[in-house]
Amino acid sequence: MTTLIRGGTVIDADNTYRADVLCADPQDGGTILQIGVDLEPPAGAAIVDAGGQYVMPGGIDPHTHMELPFMGTTASDDFYTGTAAGLSGGTTCIIDFVIPSPKQSLMEAFRTWRGWAEKASADYGFHVAVTWWDDSVYRDMGTLVHEHGVSSFKHFMAYKNAIMADDEVLVNSFSRSLELGALPTVHAENGELVFQLQRQLLAKGFTGPEAHPLSRPPEVEGEAANRAIRIAQVLGVPVYIVHVSAKDAVDAISRARSEGLRVFGEVLPGHLVIDEAVYRDPDWTRAAAHVMSPPFRSAEHREALWRGLQAGQLHTTATDHCVFCASQKAMGREDFTRIPNGCGGVEDRMAVLWHHGVNSGRLTPNEFVRITSTNAAQIFNLYPRKGAIRVGADADIVVWDPNASRTISVKTHHQKVDFNVFEGMTVQGVAMHTLTRGALAWTDGDLRAVRGAGQYQNRPPNPAYFDAIRVSNKLKEPHPVER
Repeated sequence: MTTLIRGGTVIDADNTYRADVLCADPQDGGTILQIGVDLEPPAGAAIVDAGGQYVMPGGIDPHTHMELPFMGTTASDDFYTGTAAGLSGGTTCIIDFVIPSPKQSLMEAFRTWRGWAEKASADYGFHVAVTWWDDSVYRDMGTLVHEHGVSSFKHFMAYKNAIMADDEVLVNSFSRSLELGALPTVHAENGELVFQLQRQLLAKGFTGPEAHPLSRPPEVEGEAANRAIRIAQVLGVPVYIVHVSAKDAVDAISRARSEGLRVFGEVLPGHLVIDEAVYRDPDWTRAAAHVMSPPFRSAEHREALWRGLQAGQLHTTATDHCVFCASQKAMGREDFTRIPNGCGGVEDRMAVLWHHGVNSGRLTPNEFVRITSTNAAQIFNLYPRKGAIRVGADADIVVWDPNASRTISVKTHHQKVDFNVFEGMTVQGVAMHTLTRGALAWTDGDLRAVRGAGQYQNRPPNPAYFDAIRVSNKLKEPHPVER
């Protein structure tokens, strides 16, 4: 059905104006057909009244882990429930992570994740992790880029004896990424330091969740972020640092960008608003529910993250959505290193950022659109079909009521998990309607997500970044010696 969004104020990353938006039927492409004042609806069109509300590009969450097998269990949100929860909060597209086991073929893992994702209710793409290296990984990276539109690769610098990529893997994979025009992304924590600190804490009798942040101090993140950036600098490749949580990592990114390096930073809403004191909650289950990596930090680090967003040194907001129920977290009751790492947020990201960012004056509405949608679309080559309100773009749209409020609670959320890290938080700014490629998937509290309606997003390499970098690298080559 064709849908007319009437009477709203369109907010893009760089513009704000009053307009109606006409969206094609999903069966006819689900794109934006027309933008203008006082548009006439076609016969039989659905009308969405957006009076007094904002019409914005649907959110893009560039960092999720739906139904991820991890630490002896599997994340409880699958690709259907997780994307449906996202739609209820205004997120219309995710980029999830394929994580091969050590020595597993990248293509084999990719095919597995593609099968799981067929039930997604919103559009999705993939990053693929490089967890080991040989000639087959080199070949598979090329196949993924050229035949499957995967143009970003993930590297875990943490999780020793599991999926950690050492410097040799980083150098090989970063170099191959440059050849392919693909973007390396990095989970920046020094895995060896984390491993040794965990052993020391356990030896001293610290077995509970309170030991988790002690084993992953800010310096561990700052060192790894700086190392990844400098490896990328030497090789002449851009790099994207996921879930930045510490001032140390923000400073490393800011320094690099001031030197002209192409470095991008991502931040999670939880790291912006949740204090590290949650790990000292006397209720073990509540404390363990907050165990994720990197951990939540103190006020000094949270303020540095806000400043990084405001200054443009951090570019995207994601969730690292990877949820485990209390019974799964209990696997680590006697040993904090066995608590499955992960928290939720795909449903609440946009509301938390609006409330604490826009309502506080830290962000403008246009900046909100930039960090929740447009920047991710541009960095990961989904733009302009996503991340913008423009004719011809996918009709992935959220109609946002800045005056409405709700209280976040596990009792009412749509995520398939029995805890919410934002439990009890009242936020002003709510997704009233969400369209995914023209289909109303969420409307005034009614979730209409359709299992399997999501489409895989092919993301070829983005020449906008790599052409300039290749020119720069060529200019740095030594001149031949005159004889």
